[in-house]
Amino acid sequence: MLTFTLENFEVMANENCIRTFSGIEDALYVIGGKWRLRIIIALFDRARRFNEIQRSVSGISAKVLTAELKQLELNGFIKRGGLEAPAVITYALTDYSQTLRTVVHALHDWGKAHRENIKRQ
Repeated sequence: MLTFTLENFEVMANENCIRTFSGIEDALYVIGGKWRLRIIIALFDRARRFNEIQRSVSGISAKVLTAELKQLELNGFIKRGGLEAPAVITYALTDYSQTLRTVVHALHDWGKAHRENIKRQ
């Protein structure tokens, strides 16, 4: 028979909290920062060339965009493609990155609600 005490409950709650934070930390590591989610959103509708992405994500430098694209590729969110002649490199989302659509929509909805909440205060 399992007996729950306040001490046991606190330990279980702490372990659940740690597991929750661990998942959130993993997600933020991959899509966090100022640019990564913006780059992913810029690619939601179609594959784009480097300069198209840079124009879509206003304020990002070429150097930072290059680094962010490499990280997104390493984490399986984008893939590089190219045509042979002329050599045109495009960046497209992978099937895996489509799993972020619900996250992006949820963040969008929450952000709008938060903005309205702040305006009401």
